[in-house]
This record gives sequence, structure tokens and C-alpha cells, in this order.
Amino acid sequence: MPNRLAAATSPYLLQHADNPIDWWEWSDEAFAEAAERDVPVLLSVGYAACHWCHVMAHESFEDPAIAAQVNAEYVAIKVDREERPDIDAVYMAATQAMTGQGGWPMTCFLTPAGEPFHCGTYYPSEPRHGMPAFRQLLDAVTKAWREDGARVRSSAGQIASRLADGAAALLPPAGVDADALDRAAVVTVEAFDEQSGGFGGAPKFPPSMVLEFLLRQHERTGSAESLRVVAVTAERMARGGIHDQLAGGFARYSVDARWVVPHFEKMLYDNALLLRVYGHLARLADDPLPRRVTEETAAFLLRDLGTAEGGFASALDADTDGVEGLTYAWTPAQLREVLGEDDGRWAAELLVVTAGGTFEHGSSTLQLPRDPDDPRRWADVRERLLAARARRPQPARDDKVITAWNGLAILALAEAGAALEHPEWVRAAARAADLLLDLHVVDGRVRRSSRGGRVGAAAGVLEDHACLADALLALHQATGEGRWLDAATRLLDLTLDHFADPARPGHFFDTADDAEALLHRPRELTDNATPCGSSALTSALLTASVLGADPARYRSAAEAALRAAGTLVVRHPRFAGHWLTAGEAMERGPLQVAVVGGDARGAELLAHARRISAGGTVVVGGEPDAPGVPLLAGRPLVDGGAAAYVCRGFVCDRPVTTAAELTAALLLQP
Repeated sequence: MPNRLAAATSPYLLQHADNPIDWWEWSDEAFAEAAERDVPVLLSVGYAACHWCHVMAHESFEDPAIAAQVNAEYVAIKVDREERPDIDAVYMAATQAMTGQGGWPMTCFLTPAGEPFHCGTYYPSEPRHGMPAFRQLLDAVTKAWREDGARVRSSAGQIASRLADGAAALLPPAGVDADALDRAAVVTVEAFDEQSGGFGGAPKFPPSMVLEFLLRQHERTGSAESLRVVAVTAERMARGGIHDQLAGGFARYSVDARWVVPHFEKMLYDNALLLRVYGHLARLADDPLPRRVTEETAAFLLRDLGTAEGGFASALDADTDGVEGLTYAWTPAQLREVLGEDDGRWAAELLVVTAGGTFEHGSSTLQLPRDPDDPRRWADVRERLLAARARRPQPARDDKVITAWNGLAILALAEAGAALEHPEWVRAAARAADLLLDLHVVDGRVRRSSRGGRVGAAAGVLEDHACLADALLALHQATGEGRWLDAATRLLDLTLDHFADPARPGHFFDTADDAEALLHRPRELTDNATPCGSSALTSALLTASVLGADPARYRSAAEAALRAAGTLVVRHPRFAGHWLTAGEAMERGPLQVAVVGGDARGAELLAHARRISAGGTVVVGGEPDAPGVPLLAGRPLVDGGAAAYVCRGFVCDRPVTTAAELTAALLLQP
């Protein structure tokens, strides 16, 4: 019989709706139940595409004996970390403080007041590798609660107090000028893995935001080394097993340092951020690979993550029928079975599918170390392999639509679609933005997620507001439509009103001032798998400031935010990639290009501006004084024809009328 989770909108919670554990969703009622029964709370946090979450579910949460113990001795709460990042942030801080590490599934034991007293991650069903069995842990916690409850509560209260103090601690402010940006680039390049690209060892994650920063730093300074680091890393990732050589798109990370064996889940945010990087690199590199990868990644987003309502699903699972790589890995015999002897041997050599295997059980992930000598043969082989793979069992799809992640996808599609002349990407971005504005904005406030056209109850956090605003500003530039700018500025005003720390200029909380009260009000400055809310907001404020909407307020807020994060940016640039991209844009103005005139020359100038402008440059085109487009106001045609105006801050060059003149004007800018 389904439990309380059967009515949830989260696919992760629905995965547990048939567990024998009597799960609650996070709610006041659940904690009231714990207080009334005088039992601790078991908080389990995970997400739908999480491999070890599935393992713990199968081993423990589906076990009737364990379920009976949990139901008798605890109130059990299940949380989707992607739906409630605020809850996840608070208790992840506790888990990391208690254990020195974090991860999912996250397993926390709380008092009925929500204070943590024991935290960990995955626990096996039997003792192994120094970890107690989950049942042993349950026994120990119950014993401590019953026999020494006062001490447990006192300890939990002290932990909660220390966590609140830690959350309130801030880094000293520091300026982020050209010298600081260049030092950050040097420090980043010094950590470069010359052999395999990227940074650090295994596991290795795509460093999307850092690569975007290095591209912008190259465009400002001409640094060949910054460009080389990006180009090498992009190529190694694109040719490795982390990249789906058949269907496009990237897996979450590589378990090795050479990008060979992926952790197979595919996340929307990774692919959106990588789409932006490869699209940017495609405009700079004399190499067809970045453009091909851009097009394949966009196709993956639209085909495999697009939802019927027009948004983008969150993820494809790491597992298929409980087995990692079941959909994606191949043996030489399987290639020959699909392709025949000749093509099978050719494909095995091309894709590094070996007799011993590069993955598990003699199977291999698909790599493409070099482009094939026979592109037509490769296209045919790829099509047949993809068709055969489609007949295999497929990973589950987490089809909830998360505001922030969709914002990242909208921005990347709008930006790359405009620059690389793929109008269908811009149309897809606009459709997703309309869905978010129509469904996720309720009574003027942003909600975190929806599924199947049904919006969830969770309030949007800072990253949802910031990433959506930044996406709307990108659509305004890609389409020249004033409605996107209007929506973005309304969102930014709301964000400044509800998320700013009134006691500390430049600092923002991750939850609104009227959001549900947790142990403490979380705030995050570090860019992790996605931009933190504060860095995303800084980027959006900076862009909005030169698009003509309340420039003084938005500019000063962006400057204060960047200064507040300056110590992090200078000392730990690899964990501040999105902050650094904003810093590069701020250092250059941002530059603005306004193209007026709808004739053929205007279209040529606009397309040229989008192709050659440095990252962070604001580019808008349309008729002079077009309604709702402040950047075009007061900029007339030249001799009755189209013209481009290049500006930095409030200073503009004389208008130009040819692509060559526009190139020269942009190159003259610092």
C-alpha cells in the first residue's frame, strides 16, 4: 500500500512511495508527530538519479524488518535535495561538520525541534568497510535517545548553535580588478592536467564555469595559455567516455582522471553549462569539434530532456534496472552483432572497445580519440548503434522541471542559438521561459519546480530567481523583445527586496526573508556543480545594468556582491568560476553593441556582433527606439541604413556600418 509520498510531485519521493517505511514529506506535522511520540526524526535526503540512494533504498528502505523498526522508533522524513536545496544545505553542513565529508544519500537523526545529533551518508544493510549496518545504527540511536535523551537534546542544541554561527561567518571583502582576474587565471592554469585536461585527479568533473572564465580572460588579455587550457580540456572531454559519442550530451563526471569511465547520470545543469562553454569556444577556435559538440549537446537537451510542457527535465538516471552502464557499455562481440564483422571491427578500433574492456565485466565505454577517416561510414555506424542502443533497457528520467536549471539551459540555448545561427534553439529557450513565467511564478513569487504541468509547493531559492533572470536577459538579447527584459527586471527587483542581507551590503541569503524558517538561514558563496545563487545574481544584475533598466541600482548591487566574494575569488578561483566570469564582464564594462536597422545590412551586423563579441558582451538588435528595448533608444540609422553602436559604460564610439568596422571597434575596446 503506498505511503504518504504517493501524492508528491518529486520523482525521487515517488520512488519511495511503495516502501514499507511510513515516510513523511518535510512538514511541521511530521515534527509535531515526533514531539508527540517523543521519538527522534530520521531524515533521508537524496535525488532521483543518485546511484547510492537506489542502493540504500533496495537494501534497507524496502526491507520489511527495517521498516517496522523505523516506523516504531522514529518519524521518517524523505527529502528531494533538488526540490528543497535549502533543507539539503542546512543538514549537509551538519553532516560535513560531524564526519568531514558529505554526499547522498544523506542520513541524519534529528530532535523533534529539527536539531541534528548524528549525521552520515550511505549505510549498508550489513557491516562492511568499517561502516555499521543501518540496523545497528538505528539500534544505537534509539538506545541513546531512550537512555540519555537529555544529553542527546543538549548536544543537538549545541550543534545547531555552532552551525548557525558558522553560517553567519563571512569572508573579508576584496576588490576584483584586472590584476586579480589575471592572478586567478595564473593560479588556475598552474593546476592544469597537461596529460588529460581539466584539473585535479579522479573523480574528475567538467570545470565548465572555470573554462568560461578562461575564455573571457583570453579575450580580454590575449592569453594563449588560457585558450590552450580550455581547448585541450574541451577536446579531451569531448573525445572521452564522459561524452555520449552516439547521442550527445555529457555524464555527470568521470570516475578516472582521463575522462574514460563516466558516472552515467546526465544532469541538465551540466549539459547546459557545457553547451555554453562549447558554444563560446566554437566562436573562437579554428576547429570543427567545438561546434559539433555544441550542436550535439543542444540536440540532446531538446530531444532527451525536453518535456511536453516545453521545459527541460532534470536528469537521466545513473542506473538502468539497477546496473550502471547497462544502456551505454559495449563489447566487441556486441558491436559485431549489430554492425557485422567488418564494421564491427572498424567501430571497435575507432571507439576503443577492447577485448579486456575499459569498464566492467569486459565491456567498454565509447571514446572517440580521433575523427574517423570515413565520415560517411561513421555516420552510418553511429546511426545503427544508436538504434540498437534504443532497444536496450533505458535509464529512468527525472522529469521534474527545476527553475534554476532550466534558467541555465535557456541562457545557453539563447546565447549559442543567436551566436551560431540556430534560431530553433532560441525558440526552444523562449518556450521554456514562457512555461516558467506562466507556471512557476505564482502570485508574483517564484516556485522551485513543477512536474507534468503541476507546480510544486516549494518556494524558489536565490539561484532560481537569479538564473531565471539571467536567462530572460539572454532571451531579450537573442530576440529583441522587450517582454523578456520587463520580466527579468521585475524578478531582479523582487530578489533584491527579499534575499539581500540588510546588515551586510553585497551579501545575499539563499532563502527569502519570508521563507520557512530552518535551523539557520543558509547562504553559499562557492560555485559548485552550478553557479551559487549570489554569483548568478551578480551576473544578472550586471547584464541588466547595461540593458537600460535601473542601471545605478543594479550596477552598485553587482559591484558590492563581487567585492563581498572577492577573497574567495582571489584565493580559490577554481571554486569561483562563475564569479570570475562576472568579474571579467565587469572589467570590460560590460561592452554593449546596439545594432539598429532591420534591413539585410542590419542582419549582417547583428550576426557578426554575436559571432565575434567577447563573452559577457551585451548585444541587442532592432529598429531605432524599439519599444521595450532601452539599448536601442536614441540610436538612429546612419544615412538611412543599419548601423552598430559599440559602447562601454556611458561612452559610445561613433556608429559603424560594416562588419570590418565593427570588428575594429570591438578590438579597440580594453
